[in-house]
Amino acid sequence: MIGAEEGRKDRGSAGKSGELHIRVRDLDVAYDDRAVLSDVSFAVSASEIVVVMGRSGCGKTTLLKTLIGLIRPRVGTVDVLGKSLGSMDEDELEIFRERIGMLFQFGALLNSMTVGENVMLPLRRQRNVDGEMARKVAELKLAMVGLPEAFDLYPSQLSGGMKKRAGFARALILDPDIVFFDEPTSGLDPNTAAEMDSLITGLRKVLGTTMLVVTHDLASAFSIGDRIIMMHEGRIMAQGTAEQIRASRDPDVRMFVERKADPSAEFTAGAGSGIE
Repeated sequence: MIGAEEGRKDRGSAGKSGELHIRVRDLDVAYDDRAVLSDVSFAVSASEIVVVMGRSGCGKTTLLKTLIGLIRPRVGTVDVLGKSLGSMDEDELEIFRERIGMLFQFGALLNSMTVGENVMLPLRRQRNVDGEMARKVAELKLAMVGLPEAFDLYPSQLSGGMKKRAGFARALILDPDIVFFDEPTSGLDPNTAAEMDSLITGLRKVLGTTMLVVTHDLASAFSIGDRIIMMHEGRIMAQGTAEQIRASRDPDVRMFVERKADPSAEFTAGAGSGIE
């Protein structure tokens, strides 16, 4: 496995004097008696973009939910922005979540509200900001993601890529220290996905925001990630820069990077499909 410290050394000067925004140590998570994450350890520096990737069912989404406090660790510690999530009560978690933003896979916009109202929602609910001030902040965030004219539109009037951008604007509305992304390029055509990648890296450069991205999109991961964490069956099988991941000789890493089928997964032509 490529070490986390080694990967950070090669990343350059994106972090702020080595300050850690996320530290996960010896994390185990289980649903009932089924282990989902086992012995997961990694760290994310301030202003770093770290991408978590792996096959479906490898534990990426469970890890993301643990990092935002929706799932409690069974074993191990999860420290985010200097706070131990496992020891927080619900009131403390509510305060903690004001310091993070979340871009959901499909944008998670409320169809009954305009785009602007969706973006302003955290300001109104969590900061009690209303009226003209809330509108100005929302307009600024929409302009930052390339949607300056979308304030009065409804989500149904947006394309898939525009919905993701609007969701990104909402994730930024409270000026978070960390933004978490769940499959930001899923369902997008290659050009729109590349535009989303450029937006993520561009705003990190401007804002200095730490970003953790969960994705299965290889091109996106290699494009935006300062460091990549590859997961397999609930464990970290490799982590490092894009170059280090590409150069890995681990057979499971090679299989994923080269998009090869797992030879242990049997497929019988025609089974259950009506094909004889």
